[in-house]
Amino acid sequence: MVKESLGYTALDIAKWFINSTDRESGDAITHLKVQKLLYYAQGWALAYFEKPLFDEELQAWAHGPVAVSVWEQFKGQGYQSLPEQKVTRRITGDALLLLQSVNERYGIYSAKKLEQMTHGEDPWKETRGDLPPEARCNAIIAKASIKKYFADLKP
Repeated sequence: MVKESLGYTALDIAKWFINSTDRESGDAITHLKVQKLLYYAQGWALAYFEKPLFDEELQAWAHGPVAVSVWEQFKGQGYQSLPEQKVTRRITGDALLLLQSVNERYGIYSAKKLEQMTHGEDPWKETRGDLPPEARCNAIIAKASIKKYFADLKP
């Protein structure tokens, strides 16, 4: 059983990742990359806090896990780097420490590398079953599946 979330929205978390990008050093963050970082943040939150960062379900789309509300917000950006976002809710406490850790661990990878990584992980594979990688799918990746996968990775 997965407990009630920490109270953030997927968009709150996405904006944090977008605004944490070091643009001065030439770093960029695309919509695709944000979606994958959301998945990893949700996974580690479930593993360490035993509750999700956000309530929204992630779907097993062809290019990896997707939070539909975030897709709706940024779908017009394509593969362009996302601009800084106006923050409506600050991330604090343990959630902030978790996001910083996720960003350090996964933010170094390209969007395509993160996509490849998610495609090799059980929650995405189990949800999509025998579908080819490029096939359309909006099946929900169960939070229990994500929690188990990341809990098994904990040191």
